[in-house]
Amino acid sequence: MSLSPGFDVVHEVAVSSEGSAVFEHGWQSFSPTTTYPLGGRPHRPATERNRMLNYRQSSHPDASRYFGEGVLAVADGHGSVHVVAAADPFATGVRIQAAVTGSSVVIGADGPVLVTATSGSDVQAALRSWAVSAASAAGLAAARPAPTAWCTWYEYWGDVREQDVVENLGAMRALDLPVDVVQLDDGYFTEIGDWLSPSATFPDLCGLVEQIRAEGRRAGIWLAPFFAGARSRIAAEHPDWLLRHPHGGPLHAGHNWNQDLYSLDLSHPGAAEWMHTVFSTFASWGIDYFKIDFIAAGAIPGERSSGADPVTAYRDGLALIRSAVGPSAHILGCGAPVLPSVGLVDSIRVSADTGHTFAPEDGDMCSPSQEAAVLSAEGRQFMNGVFFANDPDCLLVGPKMENRETWAAHVSRVGGAVVSSDRLLGLDEWGLETTRRLLTR
Repeated sequence: MSLSPGFDVVHEVAVSSEGSAVFEHGWQSFSPTTTYPLGGRPHRPATERNRMLNYRQSSHPDASRYFGEGVLAVADGHGSVHVVAAADPFATGVRIQAAVTGSSVVIGADGPVLVTATSGSDVQAALRSWAVSAASAAGLAAARPAPTAWCTWYEYWGDVREQDVVENLGAMRALDLPVDVVQLDDGYFTEIGDWLSPSATFPDLCGLVEQIRAEGRRAGIWLAPFFAGARSRIAAEHPDWLLRHPHGGPLHAGHNWNQDLYSLDLSHPGAAEWMHTVFSTFASWGIDYFKIDFIAAGAIPGERSSGADPVTAYRDGLALIRSAVGPSAHILGCGAPVLPSVGLVDSIRVSADTGHTFAPEDGDMCSPSQEAAVLSAEGRQFMNGVFFANDPDCLLVGPKMENRETWAAHVSRVGGAVVSSDRLLGLDEWGLETTRRLLTR
């Protein structure tokens, strides 16, 4: 099997028929990331919608070759792990491909890479060694631990109301739960992109933030800053702020919330000013925890006002957000291009969304499910505490959660962010004890 056009051979590994394996790193949070036994079929998107929302839009790997976004590793079965990574893994979008040819694995890349070989057969240990070296070379500050949090999403979805938050805020006090942050998720705004226009179920959003802080807790909020929904006022009033096709017209970034989604071009001065206003407004209310979601939309190819390449534009967008919220605020990236986010977020989702059921409905390991969430969180465990705090997704331990003991053990094992997302008064004795134990640092 040969490499695809555009990939130059950078390394070749002689492999054994026993014990050899290939590690694929996915582009963004939701993209499958794991180690396959040599010859194992890699995960690929089940539908075009999944590819658009959960994989790198400009990459089209088939299942006949292994494909790593920024980093790929091969355990040769002879006692070494070969890590092939972009020479500048955080500021570029280099792709790496591996083709099995007889007793060799031929590795190619579409940009500059560095190759290191580590003794031993533990792929995660070799990757962690690479990560520590890459962080040191980039001059990264030590990763900050994530605060504990409670989030509205998995209990209330987009139908959350202000009184739901108030109820759980009271439950935290009554149950004496060590929750640092109370985070509002999807549902507090009118449309995707119109973040400062509260929905009817949040008549006093600023007042709710004050109430959370008056309880001695930090306030957090969810946004998808690179998205503008087709129904939004932002998209209607400022079409020039949207990422463009090379031939003109807004570029679709996906479809969700029963509408087309566009990518906001934060290199446009007007869009940049608006987004800075959104984040600085929330920060002025006392919000200092920001879950920014679906942010891979900021790194898709298209015509940008600045002419910047997608990865540069994405990193510039994150830097803009950081400037608006300040250095002490906690930024959690989700649906995020993982390596290009390093140094710009404090914690990052390292997997697909979890779910109340074990397996993904469509069989795609980017889709919400415990199975998909565990797969990629385990694949990216080497990053935890080096690049950022790993977020395995929310702690769900209510009675409706299948395999809740196994899922709680996974969240604990990751050792990164712990974010409860159950209705607290609905927990049984085991669920409450487990929630308290995992939230206690």
